[in-house]
Amino acid sequence: MNPNSPMNLQPRARSIQRAAVWLTPFCAVALFAQQAAPTTSTAPKTPNEEKIVHLEKYTVTTATRSAKAIDKIPGAIVVLTQTELEQHYLVADDLSKALAALVPGFAPPSQKIQGLGEKIRGRDILFLLDGVPQSNPLRAGLREGYFVDPSIIERIEVISGPSAVQGLGASGGIINYITRTPRSEGTQQQVNTKVTSQFEADSFKWKTNYSVSRKSGDYDILAFAGFQDSGMNYDAKGRSIGMDNDGGDQSDARAKDFFIKLGWNPKDQRLEATYNRYEIEGKNNYIPVLGNRALGVTTTSRRGPLPGNLKPNRNFIQSGSLSYKHFHLGGGALTAQFYFQKSDELFARSNAISAAFQDARIAPIGTLADQAEIFSDKQGVRLTWVRPDFLLQGVELTAGADLLNDKSKQTLAVTGRTWVPLMDYKNYAPFVQLEYEHGPITLRGGVRQEEGELKVDTYTTLAFYGPPTGQTVQGGAPSFSKAIPNLGGVWRFNENLSAFVAYSEGFGLPDIGLILRVVNAPGRSVENLLDLRPIISRNQEVGITFHSRMINLSASYYDSRADSGNVTRIDPVTGFGSVVRNPVNVKGFELQADTSVGKKWKFTGLYSTMDGKTARDQGLPVDLDLGARNQGPDKLVLGANYAFSPKGRIGLEAVKLFDRHINIGRRALNNANLEENFNGYTLVDLTATYETRFGTFGLGVENLLNKYYIGYYWQANAASQTSNDDYFAGRGRSVTLSYRLKF
Repeated sequence: MNPNSPMNLQPRARSIQRAAVWLTPFCAVALFAQQAAPTTSTAPKTPNEEKIVHLEKYTVTTATRSAKAIDKIPGAIVVLTQTELEQHYLVADDLSKALAALVPGFAPPSQKIQGLGEKIRGRDILFLLDGVPQSNPLRAGLREGYFVDPSIIERIEVISGPSAVQGLGASGGIINYITRTPRSEGTQQQVNTKVTSQFEADSFKWKTNYSVSRKSGDYDILAFAGFQDSGMNYDAKGRSIGMDNDGGDQSDARAKDFFIKLGWNPKDQRLEATYNRYEIEGKNNYIPVLGNRALGVTTTSRRGPLPGNLKPNRNFIQSGSLSYKHFHLGGGALTAQFYFQKSDELFARSNAISAAFQDARIAPIGTLADQAEIFSDKQGVRLTWVRPDFLLQGVELTAGADLLNDKSKQTLAVTGRTWVPLMDYKNYAPFVQLEYEHGPITLRGGVRQEEGELKVDTYTTLAFYGPPTGQTVQGGAPSFSKAIPNLGGVWRFNENLSAFVAYSEGFGLPDIGLILRVVNAPGRSVENLLDLRPIISRNQEVGITFHSRMINLSASYYDSRADSGNVTRIDPVTGFGSVVRNPVNVKGFELQADTSVGKKWKFTGLYSTMDGKTARDQGLPVDLDLGARNQGPDKLVLGANYAFSPKGRIGLEAVKLFDRHINIGRRALNNANLEENFNGYTLVDLTATYETRFGTFGLGVENLLNKYYIGYYWQANAASQTSNDDYFAGRGRSVTLSYRLKF
């Protein structure tokens, strides 16, 4: 019997629902029992300590555009504190790895610069840096996770599920990286340095950064500069891991970052300016050596530069903002932010002589090598005004508007040809949100009106799509108009326990560049390319949250649907992706908890399961499992931390990814393989820190047990099943020593 037949798919979906139904009451009973039990007293915190803990752990700004306690927001929210993040940095400076371990619905990391498959709840993520969009939805190079050095991040706020509150691109959720801000009077300097090795000849990696901050009265400043040099990565068998020249690699690369933040705090106001410049570039010392999937031989690397005049992979990101806040204006608080973001992503393909790049007018077919480069230039304004007790006591009004101009294109860097024409997207989005709080109940509801226009001039595709000169596509300016509502409520049973129910919608666009570059028929125009219609994802969710001195727990069940989704399928001839606009439905259950035992032990855990479905084509049944490019496997993460002294700590964390075998024997309409087989694995990391008067010393051991495994995406991705150039093993055991000095 086909394991993916509708008969067998329905029980799996029901199993998720049953898990939610059975586990939620069980957790609630356990929480009430915990509340009744006596709690261990702790030393009182100073006002400053209480303020910082409250800010980091229980108050967020991303979900509502203003500071709001988590237990008053209907939705699944995760706040990653600086302490939690620094513990993961001891093992690897890989934010995707940290997110995968700390956020239930986040897919496993690719361990490459290009975050293939790294999504939340099977959908796209809107990445922000202090509220500034970093994602490139018009032509996604999937490198959105590499735009900042982790050392400048104070906390990360993660909103899981579709949301329109921050604008375009959050069909799966929002991840807002919030940078450090000086909080104590005086000057503080900090030096961080670390070295990593797998004890192979060229596996050495080192990193150093320096920051200085000063707060004096109404003024504050933070300046940061960092540099990183990486050698090769090796698997658990001691073989070098293959270079990913298609998307970009963490191995054999250099990265540098410069960041500055200036703040001025006159009475009841704050003016803040930030600028970040981040670059990561390959050193061009290695090229991949093809493996053999059939024999289980992974792709490896050998010494040698890229062929011809190709340049190594590079990410160059600049972003900045000027923000003004007035905390008492018209009876409310006003926030205005003006921002820009520019990105330049260069791709050095292993197969630079791709069929799609050939043009007989330039060179004989089969000899022309080229590489792609994506440019994006964003400018925008964000206005928010929050007015408590609006007309009636207990009613809070949030109103504002966002303006965005995003210009993106994709060129071929060697020959200067246009692959994706300049896309000029203008978006205006006013919004209004009302919140009513009465005793233990908080109700929230609002609407955001998206008004967008995409302008594309007449262009000609590459010759491959219409030999000998390509297809001419008439330009146009299609527009979109859509009201995006949200509605939800929270019931706080007591100061510890609350439950929420929510309905939210997210607004996004498909990867328009993928659509425009593959037009292969005459007589087409931008106006009649119906696949440019926007993506509207609708999310229904229920959940509970519990916080006490000893235990924190959250659980939620969600059902997310999009009638016209955004699934990328790989062409078996060219190896490049195209967008398929079929329905995408995702259901799932998430559970996250941590507890303290005495003053020395802390245990953490999370579990997530999801069931994502799409269709082979419009009008066909929604019975096809989402592949690795869109959805991760079920996972379980367990951690333990032991404070062996007032200044020392040691921790263990285990991440288990469960098997996933889907779409057995099924193929897409273009005959692309859809079957995926993933054999799960468990990885264990070790961390330790010790603070002395000379500084803080750290130890991190990634893959402590030296487990040999093939990374999730590289093992499961259907488009790779007949390919040998991306059969990548995961990193074997690596040891990192770190040192931090504050003065």
